[in-house]
Amino acid sequence: MEHVRLGRTGLQVSRLCLGTMTFGLQCDEPTSVAILDRAAEGGIDFLDSSDAYPLGGDLSTRGVTEDILGRWLKGKRDRFIVATKCFAPTGPAPFDRGNSRKHIISAVDASLRRLQTDYIDLYQLHGYDRSTPIDESLGALDDLVRQGKVRYTGASNFLTYQLVRAVGRSETLGITRFDSVQPRYNLLFRQIEREMLPFCGEEGVGVIPYNPIAGGLLSGKHARSAPPPDGTRFTLGTAAENYQSRYWHEREFDTVDVLRPLAEEAGVSLVTLSVACGLAHPAITAPIIGASRPDQLDASLEAAGFKLDADLKRRLDEVTREYRMGDAPR
Repeated sequence: MEHVRLGRTGLQVSRLCLGTMTFGLQCDEPTSVAILDRAAEGGIDFLDSSDAYPLGGDLSTRGVTEDILGRWLKGKRDRFIVATKCFAPTGPAPFDRGNSRKHIISAVDASLRRLQTDYIDLYQLHGYDRSTPIDESLGALDDLVRQGKVRYTGASNFLTYQLVRAVGRSETLGITRFDSVQPRYNLLFRQIEREMLPFCGEEGVGVIPYNPIAGGLLSGKHARSAPPPDGTRFTLGTAAENYQSRYWHEREFDTVDVLRPLAEEAGVSLVTLSVACGLAHPAITAPIIGASRPDQLDASLEAAGFKLDADLKRRLDEVTREYRMGDAPR
C-alpha cells in the first residue's frame, strides 16, 4: 500500500482510508472487527469515523462506531492514523450540536473516551455551522491542537467558498489551518472538480473523498426494476432517503449501464474502476472506502494497484461529463 502526505503536512497516510460508518448498525461488532482486520492486512492504516456514526442511526446510537473502533485499537493505537468528526446532534439540547466552542470541546473529550486514546490524529468539522462564527470554531480547534488532544484539523461537507474562507481566516488569525477536506466525490458526482479540487491542489489541502462507489450504486449490483434491497444504504434507517435522493435515479442507472462494459474491458470490477478514478486525480489524498462485510473490501483494495490509462480516462470523462457540471433536469 502506497503512502502519501496529507496535504502540506508531514503526516503520511495510506492511499486508501477505511470508513467506519457501517459499524454498529449495518454490521455488528464481530463483523466490524473482521473488516478492520482485513483493511489492516491490506495495508490501510488510515481510519475515519465520527461521533454521529453509525450511519442511519439516531441519538440512541451516537458514538457506537467510535466505541467499536476504540476496542479494536487497544494495544495497537500507535500503528494507525485515526480521524473522527463532530457537528451532528449528540444529545437533546441545542448546544449538543454544531461547531460552537462548547460543543467542539465536549465532543472531542467524548470521542477520546470512546476511542480509548489521549489524542486524535485528524479532527474534522462534519458540517458547516451557519449559526457559529467560523473564527470561534477555528479558535477552539487551535486550542485543542495546542493542548495535544488533536494533531491536525479538517472539514467535511463544506462548500468551496466555506473552505476557502475558513483557510483564509485561520491564516489571518495565525492559528491552526485545515489540513484536509472530506467532500462527496465519485463518477456520479464530480462537481468538486470545478473549484474545490483546484483550490486544494494549489493550497496544499488534503482531500479525503467519501462515497467513491456512490453508496453502492457503482458496484453495478443494483437493478432499477426492483426496489432498493434491504441491508443497503438505500434502505438504512435515517440515511435511506438521502442516499436514494443522491443516486437512485434513471439517469444514474443509465450511466452505470455504460460504465459496466468499460470496467469489463479493463479487466477489473466496476468497484475497482470507480475507486481508481478517484485515486487518479492529482488533488486526491485517499478515498474513503467502506464495507458491511470483509470480502467487500477486496475490489476497493485492488484499486490501489490499478492505473487508468489515458484512453480509458478519456472515455470515462466522456460518459460522466454531465456530473461535473451539476445536476441536470430529471
